[in-house]
Amino acid sequence: MTRQRIAITGSSGLIGGALSAFLRERRDTVVRLVRRHPVPPYEVALPAPGEPVDELAAALNDVDVVVNLAGAGIGDHRWTASYKKALRDSRIDTTTTLVEALAHCTPKRLVSGSAMGFYGDRGEEVLDETSSAGSDFLADLVVDWEGCAERATSDGHSVAFARTTLVVSAQGGAFAQMALPAKFGVLGPLGSGRQWWSWISLRDEVRALAHLIDHPDITGPVNLAAPLACRQAGVAKALGRSMRRPAVAPAPEFALRAVLGEMSTQLTASTRVRPAVLQASGFTWMDSNLDQVLDRLAADLSDHSTH
Repeated sequence: MTRQRIAITGSSGLIGGALSAFLRERRDTVVRLVRRHPVPPYEVALPAPGEPVDELAAALNDVDVVVNLAGAGIGDHRWTASYKKALRDSRIDTTTTLVEALAHCTPKRLVSGSAMGFYGDRGEEVLDETSSAGSDFLADLVVDWEGCAERATSDGHSVAFARTTLVVSAQGGAFAQMALPAKFGVLGPLGSGRQWWSWISLRDEVRALAHLIDHPDITGPVNLAAPLACRQAGVAKALGRSMRRPAVAPAPEFALRAVLGEMSTQLTASTRVRPAVLQASGFTWMDSNLDQVLDRLAADLSDHSTH
């Protein structure tokens, strides 16, 4: 395979860091797009909103692919008005800057971050990339985020939206956060527990992003998910089993709302995602069995706690 030069925003995050390491291991060149003062030759400054994009455009003209993973963490803080603004601005502003810079470049491949939050709370409905958007805050944000990235197509760029589901990793994300209460046997059904949770292991998330990097013919939305979603109560039970702890303590929806505010809707939402585009494109999963993935998660967490 031809080695590529790939620019990445969000390279210090869980997914961006793992993707950068994967790409370097296969001998691609990774250029980090950063907000702080860059350290050349493998870092380039992202201008603030409204600042000139000439230097960024010159740097992007020298790469083959741009991967946009920037954005404040959805589950990092309670959704106050100010944090909801940060969630939005961190995605829209960075994507807008990239698209403005790409307007001055020869055609590139843009893999732009997105999320299963696009679909909202959909009950038992099986959702593929042709399904409509939801109607809550996160769905509206993702619609605008993708719409911003899609503008790059008018300048001849190939654009895919990586709609990431819950990422299973001991290094961070939702499952690492759930592991602590599971360790003490207090993780059980959240709300009804019957809601569908779609998920993907970190290594398959990275491999799926690399698949999109390598296949510029895949455009539009792409669900990054394992083939089979699980009910939340089943996820909690499997995580408890992996950690050798019971997982039966329920958390009623009203209690979640009291503690987490509006963000609690993301825990009780039912989003049963099918990765139709990845399946049709010939992508193969290393991790499709959640029990095995959670066993590995528990082992990794145990190793970390002993060091």
